[in-house]
Amino acid sequence: MKHIIPFFATACLLLAATGCFKDLDTVPLDPQEITSATVYNDPQAYKQVLAKLYAGFAVSGQQGPAGQPDISGIDEGFGQYMRGFWYHQELSTDEALIGWNDQTIKDFHGQTWTSIDGFIYAFYSRVFYQIALANEFIRETADAKLNDRNVPESLRADIRRFRAEARLLRALSYWHGLDLFRNTPFATEDDLIGTFTPRRIEGPALFDYIEKEVKAIESELAPPRANEYGRADQAAAWMLLAKLYLNAEVYGKGNRYADCLTYCQKILSAGYQLSPNYNLLFMADNDVNPAKEEIIFPINFDGNNTRTWGGMTFIIHAGVGGSMDPLDSGIDNGWGGIRTTKEFVGKFPSDLTGLLSDFNPGQTLKYPSIYVPNTFVGFDTITRSQRIGATSTTSTDPNFRRFEGHVYFNTNNSEFLFYQVPDPSFPPLGDNNLDGKLETGGARIPVAEAGLYFIKADLVTASNRTYSIEKRTWALTGSATDGIDLPMTFVPETRTLVYSGNLKGGSFRFRANQNNSTLLGDTGADGILESQGSAINIPEDGEYEIYLDIDRPDYTYRIKSNKFDRRAMFYTQGQSLEIEDISRFPEGYAIRKFINITSTGSIGKNLTFPDTDFPMFRLADVYLMAAEAILRNNGDKNLALQHVNAVRQRAYEGVAGRIGMDELTLDFILDERARELYWECHRRTDLIRFGQFTDGNYRWAWKGGVRDGAPVAPFRNIYPIPAQDLNANSNLRQNPGY
Repeated sequence: MKHIIPFFATACLLLAATGCFKDLDTVPLDPQEITSATVYNDPQAYKQVLAKLYAGFAVSGQQGPAGQPDISGIDEGFGQYMRGFWYHQELSTDEALIGWNDQTIKDFHGQTWTSIDGFIYAFYSRVFYQIALANEFIRETADAKLNDRNVPESLRADIRRFRAEARLLRALSYWHGLDLFRNTPFATEDDLIGTFTPRRIEGPALFDYIEKEVKAIESELAPPRANEYGRADQAAAWMLLAKLYLNAEVYGKGNRYADCLTYCQKILSAGYQLSPNYNLLFMADNDVNPAKEEIIFPINFDGNNTRTWGGMTFIIHAGVGGSMDPLDSGIDNGWGGIRTTKEFVGKFPSDLTGLLSDFNPGQTLKYPSIYVPNTFVGFDTITRSQRIGATSTTSTDPNFRRFEGHVYFNTNNSEFLFYQVPDPSFPPLGDNNLDGKLETGGARIPVAEAGLYFIKADLVTASNRTYSIEKRTWALTGSATDGIDLPMTFVPETRTLVYSGNLKGGSFRFRANQNNSTLLGDTGADGILESQGSAINIPEDGEYEIYLDIDRPDYTYRIKSNKFDRRAMFYTQGQSLEIEDISRFPEGYAIRKFINITSTGSIGKNLTFPDTDFPMFRLADVYLMAAEAILRNNGDKNLALQHVNAVRQRAYEGVAGRIGMDELTLDFILDERARELYWECHRRTDLIRFGQFTDGNYRWAWKGGVRDGAPVAPFRNIYPIPAQDLNANSNLRQNPGY
């Protein structure tokens, strides 16, 4: 169940934001209006107003998805915090571009924005609105205020923690301001309401403030993993400090990589665990599935309680278009907007799936069938074998009524009958004497032990209908297995046998019951198996998944190498890799990373508004930050390699993804961060830190507004201060270049 802290709708009346983000006098003209003078009469209000601070990252007003905006005059969809953050961090990079013609939206990817850009102003407004909200809450939870209200000591411990969380959330927004705008307006709870125009603070000084503020509250926050899901704790504070220190040189504060590593190590020792599967992190139940153990700080979304046209609603809907089925993402429709560039796709190995050979069902579905109810629940099909009788697949000639197939009985002491039509009201064929001969209306045939059985039925002669049944275990055997039988496991849900493990470069065939008379191979290399057929090639040593489908002839198989990166969640059907026209969704690979579907396959509560939480901070990022900090500071490369390989082993679900020391470079880490963290609002910051965002050597499609990419002036490493705020606040100055 999603844990959503209840909203307090009147909290927004405590303050407002103008073009210069001046705190306004909140004494009401209407004596019935709720303000800070009355709202805290209810002891529960402290947590409810704190909830508004958290909700500010997920929603944009008091009535979702729109209708009562926090900030008037700004569209609640693109003005929502996470959507604006995503625009700035992702659309400006190789990881994402958008095909819409909304205002200046394409200027992000072209890196041609100006100081009058409406999208920049919307997000800038949201950042400093969040800071203003936090300032007000921090004022109202000061000891003097609590004394005035005679707040009992029993409540004060909770309020002190709430206040520390508010200070951390404020620091998070100030970090976003530092990273994106660098030299920003600045105000704290100490600035007087109604008489103050925010002063300008330069990047290095803002860095110092964030660092000091987060360290000051560290001990007041809940220990790691001890707070309610979705609320910040000490690990979230450590993560913010690690991010700050990793980028300190960019912010004008010099080498702080040792400090970055210190806080990464704190998190790595705090009990978090990598999700066993990468995709679990981006599903609708990532608040309860095993991914929860990796997520350090999420932005909570819920289909019923956080309805917005921004956030995860935007990220999931905008990424669906073309031939994509929206239901595969758990939504009602796609908005046909976001894709990615060929340069980002190129970060992954060319083999995006590991599929070396796929099933070939042949003519299976066309063959006449008989049916075997497995303990009389449903019908398992036994189909006439292609290898017995005529080649015509539609013949009703009684001379070609020999059938064979495999049936799985999941319990001991099962029973079965043969039906010639899939209707239990028709008389079945059974065996009255258990002598292998079938009679119409005969007795049920017992199966003593659970397992997979090979069943043959010969119905050619009406007076002499026979059958046989043999329990079978299947294995791989051949040079790829070192000459030993590697057993396969039957998976009832898919009705296939599976082997998952190591194989050597060589070949193999399928064998039942260690009997060479049951060898299956592929003589034509067409995916169809034949008795005594040719051995099947394995190209090199490695981890493989081998699937054998012997449900009905034609028997077939699939080979997947585990040597592929499961993070490459590209949708390619009907999509071109090259992008000639940004406006056309089919140009550029689509990405289906975030989905509104749970780990059990259920769609979220609402087809329009997803339940999927956004992982603002998670453990894999910590491993990669630690590795980068070690390399940049000439530290223990063996430890750095361990950190990188921990992430890659999860990505490949095995050791195939591990790299050696000779591959561990800073450039590799930059690419690995892209592979691991794409669409999670890290890419722009990473590219800037590596000198590749604007004028570096790295080009991607339509960077600088040019098809093949072009360098951009380095002043675009930070965004402009919106002209609207410059005009309203004489303390501010425009960033260079704008």
